[in-house]
This record gives sequence, C-alpha cells and structure tokens, in this order.
Amino acid sequence: MAGSALAQSKGKRTPAKAPAKAPAKTPTPAPAPAKGSGDDGGEIEMNPDDAKKPAAGSGSDVNPDEIEIEPDKPGDLKTDLNIADQNTGVVKAAPIKKTPLSWQDIVVVVRKPFLKSRRTEISPFVGTTMNDNMIRHYTLGGELAYYLTDVLAVGVEGVYYVHSFQEPFDLVARQARRLPTINEYNWSGALNFHYVPVYGKFAILDHSLVTWESFFTAGIGAGQSEIIPRDTKFESFTNLLIMPNVGASMRFFISKWLTISLGIRDYIFFDHFEPLNRSDTMFKSPEDAKAHADGSLINNVMFQIGVSFWIPKTFEYTTFR
Repeated sequence: MAGSALAQSKGKRTPAKAPAKAPAKTPTPAPAPAKGSGDDGGEIEMNPDDAKKPAAGSGSDVNPDEIEIEPDKPGDLKTDLNIADQNTGVVKAAPIKKTPLSWQDIVVVVRKPFLKSRRTEISPFVGTTMNDNMIRHYTLGGELAYYLTDVLAVGVEGVYYVHSFQEPFDLVARQARRLPTINEYNWSGALNFHYVPVYGKFAILDHSLVTWESFFTAGIGAGQSEIIPRDTKFESFTNLLIMPNVGASMRFFISKWLTISLGIRDYIFFDHFEPLNRSDTMFKSPEDAKAHADGSLINNVMFQIGVSFWIPKTFEYTTFR
C-alpha cells in the first residue's frame, strides 16, 4: 500500500513553466525518500521564479538577445560647423589688443651699418713700390673724395715720393762696371672716380661681424720724374708725366666715421731716361740730354694702405628697413 501511494504522489507533480524566450533547463527532482526513512514525506514544491534564474557559475547574467546596438548615424557637416563657430565665439569674447603696423615694421634684409651717400672722405695713406727691384719708392699721400651715391664717388689725390736703392742696383754696378739708368719720382696728383660693386661681411671667431666692401678706381693725373745721373758731374733734368691710374681696393668699416682701406694702384705713364751715350762732348747740358732722352712705358704698381675719416660723422637712413 505504501509503495502504491508513493507512486501516485509522484504522478501528481506539475512540471515548472519554461521562460518565454530562452527556456532554462529544469533540474530533475530527486526521488522522494521512502516512508519511515526519517525524512518528511510528501511532495517537493518549487518556486517558479527560481526556475528562471540561471545556475551559478554559468557566466554573465546579461542575455545577449536582449542587447540592442544603435546603428552609426551619418555625420552632419552643418552641425559640426555650428559647434565650431560657438567655440570660436567663446575665444573671441575676450578683448583683443590691436597694434598698428606699417612697412617700417617689416624687416626683410638687415640694414647696412654704414652709408656713404653725400658724405666726404678724408683719407691719408702710405704706399710702396711692388714691381721695381732697382729702386723702391715709398709714398705719403692723401685723398679727398665726395660720394654722390652710396656706390659712386669722385675725388682728388696728391702723393709725395721718397726713394731708396735696392741691392740689385749695386750688384749691377759692380758686375757690369756701369751704373743702371733709373729715374726717381717726386710727386703726382690725380682726379679719381670710385665705384663700389661689392659689399659683404664676415665673422671673427663667430663673435664679431666685420663689414667690408670692394671698390674700383680709375683716374687721370700728372706727375714728375727726375733722372738720376750715372755720373754725378752731370746735371739732372725732370719730366712732366701724364699719369692715368687704375686700381682695386678693399675697405673695412670700424665705426660710423672711421674706415681702413688697402689696395693696389697701377700708375701708367711714358717716362724719359738719361741718354746712354751722354758724355762731356755729347748731351752734357740738361736741355740737350732731355731732348735726346730715351723713352719707355712704365707701370708703377703701388701697394697702399690708409685710414679714412668721414664727414659728417653720422648719417640717417632714408628708406624702409
């Protein structure tokens, strides 16, 4: 009887309801213990909500079928621009300080530190002969130049000469038993024109900048030469010379009113020398010797170095930077 009662009670159990979308697996209830085993008999009741809960350790509690992903919306350019304008308006809300500008505030090339236009240059200089091995001339001279523009000038110069004999002069006299025929120069003057095509600067030990320029000189002038008689009992005579000159020089700027220049100048002229056959019976007088003098084209190349003083001492820039 007891066994049939248990069987009947088993058959009366109602199975748990499954979920609507994903039915969970209903665990099979354990068989009821037999009567008299010490446990309470009867039916086992289950809460329907417990059946819907997933078992422990089964993973995430989120059901993937219930997650909805919104599709990407196409970009709206007008909206983005409106947002950018709003941000820009916030930046421009602060007061802006305006500074007036002009062409003088635009620096394209660094200005020249020295201007020569409409200024006068007073330049004393010294020089020495470079291409005569018989006689050497030392010069002391000066030039007064006026710069019409920053690159073009006109000036006048005067030079005084002092000579000294070189060693070959004595060697020739001893070997040939005859003194060489040479002339000395007394003075010269010229009207010169200067043109400045090159301007630059360089650094000294990467600390100081030195500004320099190169200029060419051409001029026309006059000078005087005098023969040195081979025999001291004869009188000398002088020659008036037409002396064009050409040269190239470099100038270094020390301050706004002081410069240093060095260069080479070639004085070209046709000179007359003492006749080779001058004696007591021939060309004894200076006039007669000069009338029969031998002529030759001379290039008197001089190396010159000088210091220049500029008037006025200061200058003003007349163009934009």
